Amino acid sequence: MLKNTKEKENDEYTKIFKEIATYKNSKLKSDLKLFGINTEKSCGVSIKDLRKIAKRIGKNHNLSLRLWDSGIREARILASMIDDPVLVNSDQMEMWVNDFNSWDVCDECCANLFVKTHFAHEKAIIWSKRNKEFVKRAGFVLMANIVIHEKDINTDELVEFIKEIKANNNEKRPIVRKAIKWALREIRKRGY
Repeated sequence: MLKNTKEKENDEYTKIFKEIATYKNSKLKSDLKLFGINTEKSCGVSIKDLRKIAKRIGKNHNLSLRLWDSGIREARILASMIDDPVLVNSDQMEMWVNDFNSWDVCDECCANLFVKTHFAHEKAIIWSKRNKEFVKRAGFVLMANIVIHEKDINTDELVEFIKEIKANNNEKRPIVRKAIKWALREIRKRGY
């Protein structure tokens, strides 16, 4: 008898966690902590290994949502790799950005998924105005990724990004300050 869709999704979900476990590395987990990465819910799996898993899976929006809900670092990064940016809506982005608890999950999610959505520019500005540490970081990381990936970005958008960078010039939190500097570096590469 053929399995229904829900059973297939459950099988794939279980298979993914077994596959993640095969790449588990306690030394890497220890090293991640040294770089300021939150390893409370982490297996210590490299981005390179997560990309291998993502390549096997392909795009899968529903599976991505389930992986994100697990709260596990590797599953969340993998979710950002396999989600379909066309299916991502503004509400999902708001939920995910408010779940960020580590700079690596923030950066990977912005680079792998958020920059490819229809909401990237809007969210970069909105989030850069917020105070919550990882949300604010996401705004500037998203700006950096937009500037990197959009070769035909218009001057008005760059000027808007520069205004937000200037408005946050006195930011004291290192997590956010580094993202601001990254966004500024990418804009300067464009000659601004």
